[in-house]
Amino acid sequence: MLVELTQPASLSAEAANGHSQWQQWLNSSVKRLADASLLRSLHPVCTTLSPVEVDLSSVALKEWLDSIAPSSGSASTCLTSQASQGSIRLKLFSLNDYMGLSQHPAICRAAGDTAVQCGMGPRSSALVGGYTRQHQDLEASLATLKGTEDCLLFSSGFAANLAVVSALCQGPDAVIFSDALNHASIIDGCRLAVRSKGALQVYRHNDMAHLEELLQACPASKRKLVITDSLFSMDGDFADLHGLVALRRRYGFALALDEAHATLVAGDRGGGAAEMFGVASEVDIHIGTLSKGFGSHGGFVAGSSALKSFLMNRGRSYVFSTALPLPAVAAAQAAIIVCQQEPQRRQNLWDRVQQLGDLLGVAVQSPIIPLVVGDEAAALAASALLLRKGFHVPAIRPPTVPKHTSRLRVSLSAAHTADDIRSLAAAIKECNLRFLPMDQVLGMPASLRPGSSKM
Repeated sequence: MLVELTQPASLSAEAANGHSQWQQWLNSSVKRLADASLLRSLHPVCTTLSPVEVDLSSVALKEWLDSIAPSSGSASTCLTSQASQGSIRLKLFSLNDYMGLSQHPAICRAAGDTAVQCGMGPRSSALVGGYTRQHQDLEASLATLKGTEDCLLFSSGFAANLAVVSALCQGPDAVIFSDALNHASIIDGCRLAVRSKGALQVYRHNDMAHLEELLQACPASKRKLVITDSLFSMDGDFADLHGLVALRRRYGFALALDEAHATLVAGDRGGGAAEMFGVASEVDIHIGTLSKGFGSHGGFVAGSSALKSFLMNRGRSYVFSTALPLPAVAAAQAAIIVCQQEPQRRQNLWDRVQQLGDLLGVAVQSPIIPLVVGDEAAALAASALLLRKGFHVPAIRPPTVPKHTSRLRVSLSAAHTADDIRSLAAAIKECNLRFLPMDQVLGMPASLRPGSSKM
């Protein structure tokens, strides 16, 4: 669908020309995305009582299939006939609800009770009037989980990364060292910092030798920040945290860790990858989200009280955002309690990870399991075939991942059962794919990659 701008009844010649330029630019931009098969679309689903299952109408399903593999007309017709009752149920292997908490009764009850008692809470930025005792209590709980002095809530994990990098690394005396595969929110934070005269160095993914070369070349007078995802969202591998800590001791930089995909998932208490690898006390800045393992919404930064004070005054994505709605705050607080009371949920998640790895014969490190096929068309066709069988496993392709590394990205949840995993593995095997080893894809020796058995 081409984009149209609303045009006033009467415009000057100059204004009409400007309007036309914008409309032409929007239309041509959308067309270029469509021609490159990069135009994304939305596919509305109907939720169920399971955090890993949704219902989808037959019409929406056919549109979804056509958007993945337009040439598979007969196959999509076959599936539509299966959905003659009006909808089919999809098993989702595409979400970030790693602990299966988004529909846990205690989390739903906490959010619902809070909505009835408090509504959404004060609708204002936290600094003006939106900060409540509930926000303060959740910050204290997150600081305890991360083993830090204090914590600051954000509207999202994206906003948290944006604030950390852009606020801390302003000025010509600041240098950022960022992993090449870091999340887009970190990249955008780096771009803002560079606009404020900070410097940026990008080191090859998990390559500690390359990072050390860059650190050695950096003047000792510079303020240095090294930032990395702890668990990488497209490759499912962990940062070399022991290597990073060793370099931190040698070069004295501040270490920031984005634990978006690892908080509540990794570590004996769910403290994240830093806890799992025993280095939590040597991480200066712990960044996270409440929308993945917590099953809620929002973000946070945990660290020193001085860090909190600075970010709440200089982090623009904090200062100029409305405080988190209280039902989301209550849900996140309840998620921490549930994970403390039900440690078997984390064990179940890691059992499912190992089960799928064993069934497919692939090495696994985390609940994010990339099945790299290389060819883009093959990945799309496999994703469409799995969708026809009732499994949503997205195909990830360039530019999200490098050329020739297109993949199926499987993400697992504690809500998946052993039968779910067996059914998925059987369906994947029917795709007749050959998976590339992740060591080859990442271009790094296996000795540098953390073992999959650790929790």
